[in-house]
Order: sequence, then C-alpha cells, then structure tokens
Amino acid sequence: MKDAFGAPQSLLVLGGTSEIALATARRLIALRTRRVWLAGRPSPALESAAAELRGRGAEVWTLDFDALDSASHEVTLGKVFAEGDIDVVLMAFGVLGDQARDEEQPMAAVRVAQTNYTGAVSAGLVCAGALQAQGHGSLVVLSSVAGERARRADFIYGSSKAGLDVFAQGLGDALHGTGVQVMVVRPGFVRTRATAGRPERPLATGAEEVAEAIVTGLRRRSETVWVPGSLRVVMAALRHVPRPLFRRLPV
Repeated sequence: MKDAFGAPQSLLVLGGTSEIALATARRLIALRTRRVWLAGRPSPALESAAAELRGRGAEVWTLDFDALDSASHEVTLGKVFAEGDIDVVLMAFGVLGDQARDEEQPMAAVRVAQTNYTGAVSAGLVCAGALQAQGHGSLVVLSSVAGERARRADFIYGSSKAGLDVFAQGLGDALHGTGVQVMVVRPGFVRTRATAGRPERPLATGAEEVAEAIVTGLRRRSETVWVPGSLRVVMAALRHVPRPLFRRLPV
C-alpha cells in the first residue's frame, strides 16, 4: 500500500535494466519506495542495477524474466505478488529492432513483435489480474509515439507499439472502477544506450525526463502521458496529414 504521503512503497519493474525504468526507480525510492523487484534476463547489468538501488536505501531483488517466454509469466510473476502487495508495476521491456534487417529477415521482425506486443500482453494481463485481486495498484506501460502512425523508417517497431498502446488503453477501461490504474506513457525519441548512434529526432528527451513524467503521472493518476507534452499537439496534427504528403515529411 502507499504510505501516509501517498508514495508507492513497492515497485515491480519488467525490464530491469531499462534506463528509463531505473531512472524512475531512483525517483520513487527518493519518495519512500522501499521494496523493488527488477525482472529481466540474468546478467551482470541486472545485478549492478540492483546493487545501485540498494545503495539508495531500498530492498531490491532480481527476478529471472523473459518476455518471449509467455508460458512462464504467470508462475514467475505470481511469485512476486505472493510476497505481498505491489503498488506499481512498470512494464519497460522492449526492443527497437533494425528496420532494414527486419524487412529482409521476417523472423527478426517476429521477434520484435513477440517481445514488444505478445510478451507485454501476457505479462500485462498477469499483473493486471494480480493488482485487481489485491484491490489497488498502478500498471505503467511504456509505449511510444512511434505507435501513433506508421512511418517508413520504423513501421515494424511502430506496429508493435501501436498494438501495445491499444491493448493498454483497453485494459485500462476494463479495470476502471476496480482501484487499479493503467497509465500509458508515450515518449518520443529518448537518448539511451538503445538509441545510441541513431539520428536524433526533434523533441528528443532523456531517460530522466521520461522518469519525471512517469512519477508526475502516477501522482496525478493520469491515463496517458506524453513526453515531452508538446508531442500530443504534434501527433494530433500528423494523424490527419494525407498519406501522399506524410510520405514526404522528414519524420
């Protein structure tokens, strides 16, 4: 449960090495979050992230989690909820893929879709059911502005995020009135290790800015968060640009 100040006391991160997720965890720990689970594939990076958060005063555990192994999600994630209530679940796993390669190698494209969409549907439903059973909590879903409209440059990745975004919106409607909040986060280009070497796009942000928006959204119980906020207006306009013209835009 949240403490007397309204801050979440427990956090489950799916995608435990995500820079955005870890930046969010640091901010929540500063706001009294004391129990953190970092779920991801076993790696030195996962253990290092856990050690760093312990140094900030939280109890931290790591959990072997594979987005592609949907059959294991119910058992794996169920073990976390069996330990006690979870106030916030942050779904931050995903892969960008390589558009040129993925067009030539369909199985690589399938991996992007299975990770970003199928894995998220599985994990999201398991967590949503557990949050509903405990009667409270927030599920934060890291989507992307790339899912707002298909672009030649990244339509495989964008399509997976579009599916995830619609799923999360529908899940939020299904859980309305249960005490469980679903918040969809739509950042634009974020400067992280995953995007290193890629051309930076207008309205780019960093992991810290996204983390701040997530924490603010949780406090406000927002349903949708755009990062930066100006992207809401930009995408509202781009949605209605005719396709022949949209193809020619440098987006």
